[in-house]
Parts: sequence; structure tokens; C-alpha cells
Amino acid sequence: MKAIVTGMIVTSPVGGVAWDYGQYALGLEQLGFEVYYLEDPGIPSYSYNPETGMYEEDPSYGIEFLVRSLALLSPTLAQRWHYRAVDGQTYGLDAATMAEVAAEAALLLNVSGGSLLRDEYLHCANKILIDTDPGWNHFVIFPQWDKQPIEQQRWGWRAHDRFFTYALRLGQADCPLPTFGIPWQPTRPPVVLDCWHPQPPAQQWTTVMTWNHYQQPIIHNGVKYGSKELEFERIEALPARLPASFEVTINVNGEAPLERWRSLGWSVVDATATSAAAATYRTYIEQSRGEFGVAKNVYVATRCGWFSCRSVCYLAAGRPVVVQDTGFTKYIPTELGLLAFTDLNQAVEAIAMVEGDYNSHQQAARELARTWFDSRLVLGEILEQIE
Repeated sequence: MKAIVTGMIVTSPVGGVAWDYGQYALGLEQLGFEVYYLEDPGIPSYSYNPETGMYEEDPSYGIEFLVRSLALLSPTLAQRWHYRAVDGQTYGLDAATMAEVAAEAALLLNVSGGSLLRDEYLHCANKILIDTDPGWNHFVIFPQWDKQPIEQQRWGWRAHDRFFTYALRLGQADCPLPTFGIPWQPTRPPVVLDCWHPQPPAQQWTTVMTWNHYQQPIIHNGVKYGSKELEFERIEALPARLPASFEVTINVNGEAPLERWRSLGWSVVDATATSAAAATYRTYIEQSRGEFGVAKNVYVATRCGWFSCRSVCYLAAGRPVVVQDTGFTKYIPTELGLLAFTDLNQAVEAIAMVEGDYNSHQQAARELARTWFDSRLVLGEILEQIE
């Protein structure tokens, strides 16, 4: 049985992104599917080249990164991929072959909605949208699509057959994200447990993040939303309150107060080396003591219940996670292995609690990954909706 998983690995060739989409593909393959990776943004979406720091029309760097990343996950995935560039040129499997695959596929998982639903992909009987970025999608991308001419909308987000979202609280009275009348189903980021194992030295609490993720603030009903730059200041004094070590590995768009963070006790590292490959990203997480981090402001302010695809990797590696609450605490257990905070004092208490019984929290982290985020469980829940 064939399945298609879309992603944005060529467009954003960094280690974390490879795992975000790759674990959907590998997870389905482990469930017995013949999986194909598709990336067809359909808009002028250039490929980022970390070596130049520029988005480029030539996708060569991203293509090479994609092949290396898929090969790390599975030899067969490395042979089954298709990328369509902004100029229409295709790479990997040719367009005719991909159209045949789509016609025969049992499902097409359009993760993040990263691929256009061209006519040839519409033949798939189960086209499933996975909304991984609530807020950006609900306030910006979906309304933009709805303003397009009707003939273009047929390839857009409403052309899917089923809709899943990381916004676990979408539809609640205090969650301002619009539902657009769509029967959204909640889902969670999947993780392939066999890919993650703890490694020494496990001395620093770490996180990997992008600063100034959005070029402009999101404005909805007169409310301004942003990314982590609106949240990190709330907890930046953390290292001075605890004997533990903290490191932020960061990709900066524009400017960030790096020297102030260093003066407050943070280790600040450029993300380029860590994100250079799926393997280096995994090693960084496996060698961390745990994850400590904030969420994008739009997730926090909307109380949408979003949970991080990066955090599930830490949990699977047996690394405790202490992260900012977005409302997910109403759905995911947060007593052992995973703790949430809303302010600096709660963050201090959570880290101290983990350090006081680190081994128990380490074991609980892995168990939480198994019982809540195992790809077989998460993907199985999606498949139940189409069978």
C-alpha cells in the first residue's frame, strides 16, 4: 500500500526540519506502507542555503541535504522522493511517476500544508492536512488562500479530505483561532522511538530556536502576535536562579540580545553546526541534559494547546522536557518527565524538581514518548479516521 508524505526539507534544509517530516515518512514505512516523499510548494519558495545564509533559486544544497537525510532514515526513502522547484523543474522521481503514485496511494499526508494539491495529486482518495503551525496558518495562510480566485483555491488547503491540527484546544471558547467551519481532529507530533537514545555528557539544558521567526507581527482582530522574541525575556534570568547549566542554540533573523544573555549566564551558540544535518541535530539532543524552552508567542497567547515536534525528540531520547505552557497541559501528563511553566518562578521550580530526582524524570520522559508520541500510535490514530 502506497502513501505520500509531504514536507519542506529542501526549502528549509536544517536538521530539525528533516526529523519533523522524516518521522512521518519513516513511521508510515514501519507500519508497512511504501512511502514517497513529496515537496512541491507551488509558489516562489526558494531553498535556504546555510553556507551563504541566503534563500536561493538553485535548490542544489537542499536537494543534497534531502537525499542525505532520507538515507539516514531509510535506504528506500532515499530512492522515493520528488521535488518540484519554483521554475517547474523536477528532481528525483519524474512528475509522471509521482502522478501515478498519487493515483494509487491510500493517503497523502500534507504535513504543514507545504505542498500544493495539483490536479494529479487530487486523485488520491485520502488527502490529509496536518496543521503544525496554528496561528500562522489560521490567521495568515488560510485567509490568504480563501482570497485567491476560485480556480486557484481548488489546489489549496480546503481541497483536503480530512483535517488534523497540533492545536489541541482549537474550538475552545478561550482559543481565538478560527475553525473556518472545518471539523478539525487533534493530533500530536510523531516520533520514531528506535531513532533516539540518550548519550553522554548530559550536562546542559538546551534548546534550539529561531529568533524573529516572522518577518512581521501577526495581527488578528487588533491583537498583535509574534514568536519567541516576545516570550524569552520573561525567563531569561533563569541561569542566575539555579546551579544548572543552560545553552540556547539559535538561528537569528535580524538582531538578538546575545551578549545580554551571556551576561545572565546562558551559553549562546550559533545553530549552524548543530542543524547542519539530521545526524548532528540528533546527537545534540541526545547529549543534552534536557530541554528548556519557550514557545512562540502566538501559541502561548492563543492557548491553542500546541506541542513541539522538537520536544518529542528530547522525550524519546530519555531527556526531561521543561517548556512553556500553551494549554497542552490539559491533555498531556506533566508530572514526570515533562513539566510546564507560565513564568520564571514556575520555570525555576520545574528545573529544580527534575534535578532533585533526575533518573526518575529521565525514565518518565522515555515512557511519555512511548505512550503519547510513538509514531505507531499517532499515525495509527490518523489511519483509523480513513479506514
